[in-house]
Amino acid sequence: MARSKDDARRARHVRLRKKISGTQERPRLLVRRTLHHIYATVVDDARGHTLVAASTLDKSLAEPLQSKTNVDAAKAVGAAIASKAKAAGITDVIFDRGGYKYHGRVRALADAAREAGLNF
Repeated sequence: MARSKDDARRARHVRLRKKISGTQERPRLLVRRTLHHIYATVVDDARGHTLVAASTLDKSLAEPLQSKTNVDAAKAVGAAIASKAKAAGITDVIFDRGGYKYHGRVRALADAAREAGLNF
C-alpha cells in the first residue's frame, strides 16, 4: 500500500529522532510547518519540557507580515525563536527539521535563527 507524503515525512522524523535528543545543555530546535503556519519550539527531551516557542500564530509576529505561509514569515519566526532562546540563556541547539526537506521555509527559519545568534 502506498504511503502518503505525510506518512513518509513522519517515518523520516521517527528515524531521525532515534539519533538525536535534546538535553538541558543543548536542547532540540523543532520545526513544524503546515499549509497556514510555521512553528519553532526549543525542547529539553531529557526533562520533557518546552523551553521556548514561536510561531506565526503569535500576534506580535503575525501583524507586520503580509502572509504567514511564506519564506519571510519563516525568517521572522527564526529570528523570534533565537531571541527568545538567547533571553532564556540558550545558545547551542540541535536542529530537528521534523522530516521536512532542508529547503524553502525550513531553511529560511534555520538561517534566520543562525543569524540571530543560535549555534547548530
